[in-house]
Amino acid sequence: MVKRRRLETPSSDDLTRIEEEFRRETHGRPSVGPGIAPIAQVAADSAAVAPTEGADARAARARDQADAERLRHAEGQGLLIAEIPLDQIDEGAMIRDRMVMGEDEMMELRLSIAANGLRLPIEVFRLEGSDGQGAPYGLLSGYRRLQAFRALRDLAGSERYGRIRALVRPRTEADAAFVAMVEENEVREELSHFERGRIAVIAANQGAFANVEDAVNRLYATGSKAKRSKVRSFALIFEELGDMLRFPEALTEKRGLRLSAALRNGSEGKLRQALSSGAAEDADQEWQLLEPVISQAEAAPRSPSRGGRPRSGQPAQYGWLDDQTLRTSSGVTIRHARDGKAHILRIEGSMIDNDLMESLMLEIRALLER
Repeated sequence: MVKRRRLETPSSDDLTRIEEEFRRETHGRPSVGPGIAPIAQVAADSAAVAPTEGADARAARARDQADAERLRHAEGQGLLIAEIPLDQIDEGAMIRDRMVMGEDEMMELRLSIAANGLRLPIEVFRLEGSDGQGAPYGLLSGYRRLQAFRALRDLAGSERYGRIRALVRPRTEADAAFVAMVEENEVREELSHFERGRIAVIAANQGAFANVEDAVNRLYATGSKAKRSKVRSFALIFEELGDMLRFPEALTEKRGLRLSAALRNGSEGKLRQALSSGAAEDADQEWQLLEPVISQAEAAPRSPSRGGRPRSGQPAQYGWLDDQTLRTSSGVTIRHARDGKAHILRIEGSMIDNDLMESLMLEIRALLER
């Protein structure tokens, strides 16, 4: 039979010795409080020894985070202004609507920039797939300002004009880009009739719009019906004669409308032949080449295949039917009558619509205000 060992109460010296041994064995380990998991105690101890962040530091960190968020938002919205080297901007990334820049106006712009700096930044967008080959930015708006900066750089040879302030806009769809460009030039400097028609045709050919009609309606959506009708007329001139006209931007509204009417009447071949028969030195000489063909087209009966057909059994009559009635080759009849001191014009014909009447009213107004 095993003899049981008698337990004795440890003395105070024994307790002191045991406590010292325990401390030596657990040196460097954090003490765990009652009911606290060891990992939680470790986290608490780490936080306790970490440097305490003051209120000012926390406020500064919050401001930095807010500023970073605003910066990312501004960049996404195209609201950041950057200084971009001129050689990194491709002004030909989009076909421009502006064809002619007057030297006097450009000189005035260069002098203004040299004296006061660039007051308004240009607008650019990032070109896709540039990857170091060619300019990384395409010009959206500010063509004249960019050209003025380049002229000043070449003239002064100064790095001051080596960079230009620009808003980096997000890449937009082609139709929105064309609309933005047209809107800027319409506000800043009136486009010529030919320039309006030209950009509508180019935008449609590049696939930005379904066709020329759609391009005109969307590019000049805020314009009147009469204005859009004129743009379509000058678009036809660009389509049919744009490769031969030397001074198209000098075509007045009246001359352009007459020329487009002759084109609609089938005179394209004769007009091209007239242009090739001589080398015009200015806009008036070019018009002198075209006008005989246009006058001939205006006097000729309108082809039945091009709209309008005489009534069965009645011969076609054009010109003055009597001293008060005029019939055009397109089948429109204009009657003049008197009512006391007033003069009355009655216009009849299947081709008469609201757009044409609005254009006619503007023509009458221009005639009476001269």
